[in-house]
Amino acid sequence: MRILVAEDLYLLRDGMVRLIEAYGHQVVATAATGPETLHALLTWRPDVAVVDVRMPPTQSDEGLRAALAARRELPGLPVLILSQYVEQLYARELLADGAGGIGYFLKESVFDADQFVDALERVAAGGTAMDPAVIAKLLSSGSSYRRLERLTEREHSVLGLMAEGLSNQAIGQRLFLSESAISKYTTSLFGKLGITDDDNNNRRVLAVLTYLNNP
Repeated sequence: MRILVAEDLYLLRDGMVRLIEAYGHQVVATAATGPETLHALLTWRPDVAVVDVRMPPTQSDEGLRAALAARRELPGLPVLILSQYVEQLYARELLADGAGGIGYFLKESVFDADQFVDALERVAAGGTAMDPAVIAKLLSSGSSYRRLERLTEREHSVLGLMAEGLSNQAIGQRLFLSESAISKYTTSLFGKLGITDDDNNNRRVLAVLTYLNNP
């Protein structure tokens, strides 16, 4: 994969570059400010970008806004947000276009290299990779949504784990259910959410985005 790393802290940025290259991927560019991030995203068009939220010049939300601006120019550009903070407004905007290729992890939740690289690969493939803590934060600010209210408690559980990027097999292991049972739950929740696309991977992304964009 061709990867861009946007992080203002030198040691963390350099560490991510070394880790990514150790897994056989190529870091095509790095950025340390919001404007640099936007320029690099539009210039290099990476397979996936790792972007911090708070970057110079103001240390507010430059990184996330750069990612949003780049995706407006390049719809579906895969971005994994890696931050200490959950910026709810811009995070929802990032999810709202329904294009997939989105991840959002808190730095404190990344416990090993395999987890991080797996998230990058899922986002690069057009999927989602969401930190459970980020999911909880986004959902806590929302009210009920009519289509989501149709889901059973078990279907909600399956959809929440789907948002983390887990496969049916992994969801089954987490919930102590068979893979075929999880497949039935996913088919049911797709129907209740009105998602009829024949591409199963795309249906998963659409279901997750519906879940996370619960207004």
